[in-house]
Amino acid sequence: MPWETRTVMEEREAFVLAAERGEKSISALCREFGISRKTGYKWLNRAKEGQQLCDQSRCPHRQPSKTARNTEELILEMRTAHPAWGGKKIKAVLESAGCEGIPSAKTCGNILRRYGMIDPSESQKHTAFQRFQRENCNDLWQMDFKGDFLLGDGSRCYPLDILDDHSRYCIQITPKSSASGVIDSITLAFREFGLPDSILSDNGSQFSGFRGGYTQFERWLMDLDILPIHGRILHPQTQGKVERFHRTMKAEALRTTPANLEHAKQLLSDWRWRYNELRPHEALGMKPPAAVYRESKRQFFEPKPFLYDEGARLVKVNNWGYLRFGPIQLYLSETMKDTYLEIRPGDLDTFRIIYRNYQIAVVDAVDHVLLNRHIRKL
Repeated sequence: MPWETRTVMEEREAFVLAAERGEKSISALCREFGISRKTGYKWLNRAKEGQQLCDQSRCPHRQPSKTARNTEELILEMRTAHPAWGGKKIKAVLESAGCEGIPSAKTCGNILRRYGMIDPSESQKHTAFQRFQRENCNDLWQMDFKGDFLLGDGSRCYPLDILDDHSRYCIQITPKSSASGVIDSITLAFREFGLPDSILSDNGSQFSGFRGGYTQFERWLMDLDILPIHGRILHPQTQGKVERFHRTMKAEALRTTPANLEHAKQLLSDWRWRYNELRPHEALGMKPPAAVYRESKRQFFEPKPFLYDEGARLVKVNNWGYLRFGPIQLYLSETMKDTYLEIRPGDLDTFRIIYRNYQIAVVDAVDHVLLNRHIRKL
């Protein structure tokens, strides 16, 4: 029988009429119409019960687990207000606001996808990775300049960001007109939040020394008994938290171009408050950073002259930044000029160069060459 000459509904009606005439058996009719006996009897039973022969929906008549329309609207409104937030953050914020009947984070994500509010390609970028964090607040701060961006008036903005490693709390966002004045900016953070035990930064010239020498920034941190740490060169994963923070800032706070530097300061200040106080963080059990962070008990102070132990071997750095003792000549930095350093014997024919409570270099006592200049606390 030429199926293509009739519609599916016409074929089904023809099958029922032929069966009612009784000229052929049901089995023969099923073979003729190219259907199974089960399908043939299904159409015959529907016809006897007066039902239509069209395909019926397999969806259940009731969906008790379906999300209420007003709840979907809350989820969509939250996504509209915070385009970078996914299902987990939206669920956490709505529940913390006292909203009832919020579905699982997965369902929230499915609702966003159904309404075209999540790009599948963006979802694929979020791959699992191994997290690490310091045990306590203020054990480590991460700091970095976000890449500069153009403002509406043609000038450029250089935001300096400081993040607590343990709590992800944003200590400071300082939009600047240039990548300078680091010490002045971080002093404000120290006065407000106290001192961390260590600070992790990249190898930018503001933080890491020229020609291998020590910067004023590094010396100043050691004067405050703060360990300066630098990430591996060409390895931004070392500062993964602050790098991720920069991406979040770009997605949530810099979707539009600020008109000028003052506008950027206000915009980023407002967003910093929302990030710390409202925005849930998955690594914190969906708590906002402000619920976890505690200020440091170490208060800021003006550095004082350091007293080495009696009998310590001290050598003065000359005006050109060189330390000379015996046949050894070691360049440190002009920032160290007129400063006394301690020379201590080390392991395996080495000398250790000590500044305050920090070892800043190790020298081979036989070949008189520098072995390393890694700063570490004693």
